[in-house]
Amino acid sequence: MHALGGLFAYGFLLQIAAVIHWSRKRPDTFWLWIIIIGGFIGALAYFLIEGPDLRNLQRQLKGPSRRKRIRMLQAMVLDNPSAGNYEELGELLLTEKRYRDARGAYDHALAARTDSIDPFYRRAIALYQLREYEAAARDLERVIAVDPRYDYSGAFCLYARSLVQQKKIAEATAAFDQLVERSHSAETL
Repeated sequence: MHALGGLFAYGFLLQIAAVIHWSRKRPDTFWLWIIIIGGFIGALAYFLIEGPDLRNLQRQLKGPSRRKRIRMLQAMVLDNPSAGNYEELGELLLTEKRYRDARGAYDHALAARTDSIDPFYRRAIALYQLREYEAAARDLERVIAVDPRYDYSGAFCLYARSLVQQKKIAEATAAFDQLVERSHSAETL
């Protein structure tokens, strides 16, 4: 009886793996029903017929590396200097904590278009990390004028923090008071 319990547990895990694989690959819908209703045997049949491509399995599990994507985008913006490419590059550079490079990417993106507040916010993050608080505050003023709750009030919080760094205590206190009224996140408190 114990062996059947172990088989059931592994069968359930195989079903979960099959459903996840099905949701990513999206073969015919009837496979989902075979996996769910067929249990262990249905999941096993699915993997035998529609199973993962072993050549692409390593790439699927690992995913594209961030640094490789950064290099690819840096080459891409030479041919296609669109604002979207620069924004994606800037976001990846922010994640890598390469703030000076991220600022440059957002400068290029904002030179092409200024209809979105997200590049202003992301550039302000880079500027804040580079200790350019006045420039960060200018970008953040533009963001919070459109949406004071942008990034779950993260933009307003960063704005208030940049005011503190500029020694504008009265303005910072007023900004923090407004922030506490609007948001109850842990960072705000």
